[in-house]
Amino acid sequence: MRKALITGITGQDGSYLAELLLSKDYKVYGVRRRTSTPNFENVAHIQNDIHWLSGDLTDLASLIEAVRQSGPDEVYNLAAQSFVAASWPQPLATGQITALSVTNMLEAVRIAKPDARFYQASSSEMFGKVVETPQTEATPFYPRSPYGVAKVYAHWITVNYRESFDMFACSGILFNHESPRRGLEFVTRKVTDAVARIKLGLQQELRMGNLDSLRDWGFAGDYVKAMWLMLQQDRPDDYVISTGEMHSVRELLQIAFSYVGLNYEDYVVIDPQFVRPAEVDLLLGDCAKAKEKLDWRLEVGFEQLIHMMVDADLERVKRQAAVEASVVV
Repeated sequence: MRKALITGITGQDGSYLAELLLSKDYKVYGVRRRTSTPNFENVAHIQNDIHWLSGDLTDLASLIEAVRQSGPDEVYNLAAQSFVAASWPQPLATGQITALSVTNMLEAVRIAKPDARFYQASSSEMFGKVVETPQTEATPFYPRSPYGVAKVYAHWITVNYRESFDMFACSGILFNHESPRRGLEFVTRKVTDAVARIKLGLQQELRMGNLDSLRDWGFAGDYVKAMWLMLQQDRPDDYVISTGEMHSVRELLQIAFSYVGLNYEDYVVIDPQFVRPAEVDLLLGDCAKAKEKLDWRLEVGFEQLIHMMVDADLERVKRQAAVEASVVV
């Protein structure tokens, strides 16, 4: 039985990856930081199938111990401060958690299990103010947020450990990927949650920032398959994972609202507080390398993804409203 260690396992990507690995008969270990109110919502259905280890990304000793206890064949480093907007008011925390902690994880693997295969979650936000379109593995980085800057460091330290210590270390440069498990602070989920609440009469408006931003959005469940495939290759390498399609925030709104029979223009209000200090205007990935070398393929399209998220939020909001009503009664 192969063993995998996942940081960030309770997040969107971590939960889908854990499902995938369990379906392949892996023994899955999850690293989590001890908190007074742990959140297992995304992994509740598989929580008892995961072997839990305590660790903190900022504490090297705890990570070394987690690697020693699990003895993994594969390590997936997904944990980070991953909300771009939060990286401006919290630049130091973002640097510590999203950048330097990757060095901690690489050191832990190098010291405790150097033959383990390592995956680092890189991000299309590294391209930022893009210098070419579409973006490939060879496109220069020009990050436009503290988050993007931190991810560039994390990406290059992974490359450095691969070249310095002959580690099997890969980075997946993943473009935006969403699902019903996405955090409510992210724009896609913010929209689908609001659509559900507005449709059910629980919310009157949706406040948004730049509607003309263009993104390459895919389904997280498809993207974790690419992570796994990277660690099954003969040689470690870095790969862009994307759909090769761009959609605007405005199009996202149109699809989500029209799906429930509403016109987004009747509910959306532009609010300057949601405009980024330095905007990333467009991101479009070229995943030809992943398709050729990994034989990776997409299964869920953009419109299908948004409909999936709206359906899930409608069901969740209805359920919450019913519970709240029963408490009132």
